[in-house]
Amino acid sequence: MASNPVSKLTEEQYLAIDRAAEFRSEFVDGEMFAMSGGTNRHGRILRDLLVELSLALEEATCEPFGSHNRVKVSSRAYVYPDVTVVCGERRAVNEDDDILVNPVAIFEVLSPSTEKYDRGLKFQLYRTIDSLRDYVLVSQEQVRVEHFARQPDGTWTLHDNQGPDQELKIDSIGIAIRLQRIYRRVSIPPAT
Repeated sequence: MASNPVSKLTEEQYLAIDRAAEFRSEFVDGEMFAMSGGTNRHGRILRDLLVELSLALEEATCEPFGSHNRVKVSSRAYVYPDVTVVCGERRAVNEDDDILVNPVAIFEVLSPSTEKYDRGLKFQLYRTIDSLRDYVLVSQEQVRVEHFARQPDGTWTLHDNQGPDQELKIDSIGIAIRLQRIYRRVSIPPAT
């Protein structure tokens, strides 16, 4: 018995559908994946992270963008990071200026439903972006920020920052932010 092949979307079909849709979707290898809604905790952490980055980068040539900005990884993958930082000239794919292609740092606030994807396939996709220097995972369950930094030889090193007195330092964008500033509006139960 023959099975019906699953038809894949083209890059152009995905962009047309996503731009017209009420809810955003990511695109990987011809398939669209709807983005889930976040919790209040996720939203507060994301908002405070974006505020702290905006303040830290106020005088810099780098600029943070929120989760409404799509990033083109390749013709086979488009994603919506929680926060994207671009330095220098912001390059977009088209005249709509709605697709970033030169991120220097990407931040994801981890959710139970997306953590495996953010740590796995999404990080694998991000590592193919030539301009990307830093990938940052922000926990909702504890005061913990994992910072992966690309080294000159292409390898990635992990800086695991835990606790409110720790500082997230990212040399590529010239920032240092105390973790307590990112988590100031959420209650995180103490580790047991």
